[in-house]
Amino acid sequence: MTHGLSGWRKSTYSGANTGCVEVGSAPGLVGVRDTKDRDSGTLAVPREAWTRFVAAVKTDRFRG
Repeated sequence: MTHGLSGWRKSTYSGANTGCVEVGSAPGLVGVRDTKDRDSGTLAVPREAWTRFVAAVKTDRFRG
């Protein structure tokens, strides 16, 4: 189920021959899927959670 997600866009960090992710949106939701296997499933998360996740990545909070 895609929850009406649309506007899919590929990460700008993706190369021409590398797998990466696409992000789509719907009211209150953000979806994430694999660019090389779009039919394998979509992770849909609340927009607030996605915003916090992206902020954490940008501030390098996940570096070990």
